[in-house]
Amino acid sequence: ELYAVPPKEETYGRTESYIGEWFEQKKNREKIILASKVTGRSGMKWMRGEETRLDKKNITNEELSKITGKSPSHVSNILRLLDLENEIQEMVINGELSMGHARALIGVPNALQKAKEIIEKKKYVLANIKLIIILGITSITLFNSIVYYSLNFTNVISGVLMISTIPVMIIFFSWIFKIEKTNIYQIMGVVFSLLGVMVIITKAKLSLLLNLNFNKGDIWMVTAMFSWAIYSALLKKKKHELSQIALLQTIITMGLIFLLPIYIVEMKMGYLATLNLPFVLTLTYVVLFPGLASFLFWIKGIAIIGANRSGIFLHSMPIFSALMAMIIFKEKFMVFHLIGAVLILIGILLSNKKNYA
Repeated sequence: ELYAVPPKEETYGRTESYIGEWFEQKKNREKIILASKVTGRSGMKWMRGEETRLDKKNITNEELSKITGKSPSHVSNILRLLDLENEIQEMVINGELSMGHARALIGVPNALQKAKEIIEKKKYVLANIKLIIILGITSITLFNSIVYYSLNFTNVISGVLMISTIPVMIIFFSWIFKIEKTNIYQIMGVVFSLLGVMVIITKAKLSLLLNLNFNKGDIWMVTAMFSWAIYSALLKKKKHELSQIALLQTIITMGLIFLLPIYIVEMKMGYLATLNLPFVLTLTYVVLFPGLASFLFWIKGIAIIGANRSGIFLHSMPIFSALMAMIIFKEKFMVFHLIGAVLILIGILLSNKKNYA
């Protein structure tokens, strides 16, 4: 503890300034707990006089910044926390609640209850950090990146065919991880749905399937499908104590952390984004729909009907693609579209049966 007693008005506050400058030089402010106190009342009015009383009326953030060795903005953020309940302030002091979370609670009704909820959710995330990291890597870091990368080398038929294998892989990994039982109806549903997809993407021509040439893009697409299947199976492994939006945000954050090194490598290789209108529009669409909405709906769907049954609905993607082609590009609905749609519908109906073997 420090009791600074400046003998002259001119030296008032100089001790604290010296200490602040020393902290700035040594860069060790966080390692020292310092209590600088004002002495009792005396004839030295520059210390306890009304004009120099330490209160909000006559002390600025800049003065506190010089005394504490912290930036004015940091001092301001700390002072704002004084508007919170004492119990919340104790949570910040004890390291249970971050200053960022605490500031977000200023002026919020039932702030103390929400602070406790934040701490509980934080404990849950830390307790399941390994699973959440795997979910982030398999979905955001790997799947999204590899799919877009592989489409630079593979054709549409290969890409759609690989995507159609996801339900099979989900069932496989759900069985491996002992997450869900697999029944004969689900297996039949996968077979029928896969046949329907193959009919659509091959236009019912065996020659197109036989001439499919696997290249680098095909191999990467298989890797992406395995990644998404693992993500979907593990997502059902346990009931998460986070809302769908909170879980999605946590998974995306983890995925972006591991995606950042890849982005830096691409920048070093000269792959820089060009900011123009087409790029902005494309990025906006990818972020809002494939990036956020699809993940949110997928998490919700798995939570309701399970990973295996959810995977079957991926077979509907070729149908929607065909419909969009007819609407946008004026393509005709052919016989093979009808055959494929019927097979996929049979597969979806079979997958909804619940008699387990």
